Amino acid sequence: MPQNPIARTSSRPVGADGSSHAVPDLGRFLRSLTGVDEELLAEVRHERSKYTALGGVVLGTAVIAAFSMWNFATEALGRVSIVALLPTVIWLLLILNLDRWLVTPVPNARRRFGPVVLRLVMALLLGVVIAEPLVLRIFSTAIEEHIADGRTTALDDLRGKLLACNPVPSDTAAAPPANCGHYTLVFGANPGNQADELATLREDATALQKRVDQDNTELTALDTQVRDECRQLIRDAASGLLERTSECQRLRAKARDFRATHALDTEQRQLSGMNVRIATLERGVASSRGDFVKARAAAVDKRMAEEQAKQREIGVLERMQALDELAAGKPVLFVGIWLVRALFVFLDVLPVMAKSLGGESTYERMLSYESTSAVKVHSSRVRLAELRALADTEIAQHAIEQDVRRSRAESEAAHREVVATTNIRTRQAISALEEELRRTSAH
Repeated sequence: MPQNPIARTSSRPVGADGSSHAVPDLGRFLRSLTGVDEELLAEVRHERSKYTALGGVVLGTAVIAAFSMWNFATEALGRVSIVALLPTVIWLLLILNLDRWLVTPVPNARRRFGPVVLRLVMALLLGVVIAEPLVLRIFSTAIEEHIADGRTTALDDLRGKLLACNPVPSDTAAAPPANCGHYTLVFGANPGNQADELATLREDATALQKRVDQDNTELTALDTQVRDECRQLIRDAASGLLERTSECQRLRAKARDFRATHALDTEQRQLSGMNVRIATLERGVASSRGDFVKARAAAVDKRMAEEQAKQREIGVLERMQALDELAAGKPVLFVGIWLVRALFVFLDVLPVMAKSLGGESTYERMLSYESTSAVKVHSSRVRLAELRALADTEIAQHAIEQDVRRSRAESEAAHREVVATTNIRTRQAISALEEELRRTSAH
């Protein structure tokens, strides 16, 4: 195998026996995170510190990403758990490898702006993803207080709607509001029927009492008129006897007709019965109302407990929404949040920025030269292999043609030999036959 045309000076220390051996150190490890070739970098030793520092930046970014994933995993689980170590380690290795790929020197990088832009965009996206959990961690106290206040307000609103949508049936002033389908409770104790009957009976009793009072008033007035009028006596001219006036007789008849048509006694008995029934219903409604209030309180408490169970853990999306709500309408807090985000995004993009803004280093120029030389050597090697293959093919083809001609000549010679042998045998047979004929004719 041909050697690379650019000779390398080994950076590995040489032992007493002349053999080279690797000395593991922190600098070499950090430089390995930048994807550099130690043998090529040994030729530009003054750039070792640059790539060592860049490796430290890559490692720091990966550690920040791991801390971010740890916060995200613990918040998703709702507690600190050893289970969160698995995604944390995976994310650490993933970001470490991605950043290593992003900052690895590329030959002829200044001639290709597309890959540089793509790497910057990828680093920016990764920075945004990594920064958000850290921002949530920094503002966790304010976020949790805001979420707790919001949950308390939501529970209070829920309790108010449950009470408003399930009023005590005897309370005529409490009418259920609209859109109570989701807040309607179902339970056994319900004094609604008795309360409706009591309200109707009270209305009827009030109307009957009013009518009875009016009839009694009218009847009392008639009786007063009868007494006043019937006190006056007149002497009959024919008989000379004292007798009532005609007006007295008319008023008495009117009073009798009034009593006959209005049935005051019946109405009084009916009113008394209604009052007794009202008193009985009031006692029943009071007892049922107490049972209803207890049952409603138990149902409301159960519903509130179910709602509180749903609010037990604070999710990541809920934290993000709370952070946006906190920043809304508060310019100072809004700017502070975005400054923290920008800081973490900058830290995450720093390896690629440091690599891209640092310009082309001597190591990268040497890498480009070596890459170009390797391409030329490989192309020459390929062309040489192609020429060898073509020459071998031509030689093989010529040998095959010679074999064909030799085989054809041998075949023709064998054919001529066979023909000659056949002719000789034919002539010999003819000669023998002629000799036999001559002997026969001689006898």
